[in-house]
Amino acid sequence: MIKKTKEVFDALFNRFGQAECELNHKNNFELIVAVILSARCTDKRVNLITPNLFAKFPNAFSLANANVDELQKLIYSCGFYKNKAKNLILMSKDLVDRFGGEVPQNYEDLISLAGVGRKTANVVLFVGFKKPAIAVDTHVFRVSNRLGLVKAKTPLQCELSLQKIVDKDKWGDFHHLLVLFGRYICKSQNPYCKDCEFCSICKFYKQKK
Repeated sequence: MIKKTKEVFDALFNRFGQAECELNHKNNFELIVAVILSARCTDKRVNLITPNLFAKFPNAFSLANANVDELQKLIYSCGFYKNKAKNLILMSKDLVDRFGGEVPQNYEDLISLAGVGRKTANVVLFVGFKKPAIAVDTHVFRVSNRLGLVKAKTPLQCELSLQKIVDKDKWGDFHHLLVLFGRYICKSQNPYCKDCEFCSICKFYKQKK
């Protein structure tokens, strides 16, 4: 691991300890549904929605046959509910028709599912199957660029750049640490710079001063 990246990782680990996914789930089906719902929505909001959702639709077989209007009402508060409801039903039908109702554990199959992009696939791979993957969401993208770990204009550029400077066995852990730091400290608007150990290397902080 490159020295600067290791220093950032170690500092974040000292702050947060062993970071975990904050989406509540009991199995990989619940995980992939929760990650799809989390797009442009907070994990806290998703966690309020999913208990009723999973009580009604506990697996791919039941969700594949869901009434779209009923599903929309259950997930309404997470935003973009119409598109998410459509994708969840299509994704579940794919799981039933192609994978026996089980979530596949390789990248190519995951991104072939409706509503599943690189970020969602990588989260499922690491959290669900303990495979090395680094997912780039808005927090990872923002923090990585602010701290000068990457110079990326797109999430894909960010992901590929981080893969080069982070040890493979730390990809998923680094993702979780960056997410927590971006969610609670290095916020998009009004970050808590006074509570940040990275001011000396942060481009955002230097520009603000």
